[in-house]
Amino acid sequence: MRPVTNPVGRFVIYALLIMFLLWSVVPILWITLQSFKTQRQAAARAPLFVFKPTLENYGRLWLDSIPDSPAMLVVGLTGVVVLVLLGVLAQRLPIPRNIIYIGILAALIAIIWGIPKIVDTAKFYDYFVNSLIVSAGAVAISVSIGCLSGYALARYSGMSGVALLLVALAFRALPRMAFLLPFYWMGRLSGLHDTYFLVIIALVAVNQPFTIWLLRSFFMDIPREIEDAAMIDGASRLGAFLKVITPIMWPGIFSTALFTLLLAYHEFLLVRILTQSKWTLPLAMVQFVGGAQMPGQIPMQAAAAVSSTIPIVLVILFFQKQLVKGLSAGAVKG
Repeated sequence: MRPVTNPVGRFVIYALLIMFLLWSVVPILWITLQSFKTQRQAAARAPLFVFKPTLENYGRLWLDSIPDSPAMLVVGLTGVVVLVLLGVLAQRLPIPRNIIYIGILAALIAIIWGIPKIVDTAKFYDYFVNSLIVSAGAVAISVSIGCLSGYALARYSGMSGVALLLVALAFRALPRMAFLLPFYWMGRLSGLHDTYFLVIIALVAVNQPFTIWLLRSFFMDIPREIEDAAMIDGASRLGAFLKVITPIMWPGIFSTALFTLLLAYHEFLLVRILTQSKWTLPLAMVQFVGGAQMPGQIPMQAAAAVSSTIPIVLVILFFQKQLVKGLSAGAVKG
């Protein structure tokens, strides 16, 4: 494709891109500003762009009571910032990236587990932990099953494979309400209602067709001759898959895992019906919307929205290189 050299054409293209950028970024900037305002400032008729910011909304959101000595909070936040920097700069450090990522994950788990032992956290923190558990479980199971299924369907070209793909696509196209009652009654009969396990299994069942289709497309781009050569050298089919195909597929696996994470992290309806106490962040934000009995709390809504967005942004920052590789896989042939 030839580049546009006409000045008018380039001006129109750049103008459209700038408009699209503003359309995407301005809501995020506005909700961030709202999170640092008081209720009076946020509800003002004329939008306020210059004001004295406050962290009270975040304090009320995450903590039931502010500790007298905030030294531990400062240390904890500093540790999180250091871990984020390590994750972003992992490629430039002399230590293998896998070791860095495992260390960061272990440190984050220790911090998340230790915070309630030090300070009096609010319910929103419990919702945050619930989101992490549900999302991590759904991603681990979906990607594990999707890798094996996608590989098998990519290498098998019979009519039964096509039929399975069509069934999976039709299953994915069904509305959420088609799954709610069966999973609800299964949870009630088995005693699994209001448990992490039921929510994770439901999310896996709903999102598994998407995972299989996406991973199958990535496996289709890997030549069959690579694993054939490994099996000629003595590897089994499973050994060739684990030791030869999987390392090549890491960018595609990361991309699929991130998309699955987004689907599980933002799920609302399934979690609302299948749980009573294991609420996740999307349900937690609803309590600040208000209604006829209680007016909405705009700053708290904004603080909850910003807080729930930050973990996803950090994950994308950590794995942006793998995400770009996965999304661009197969774009260039020859």
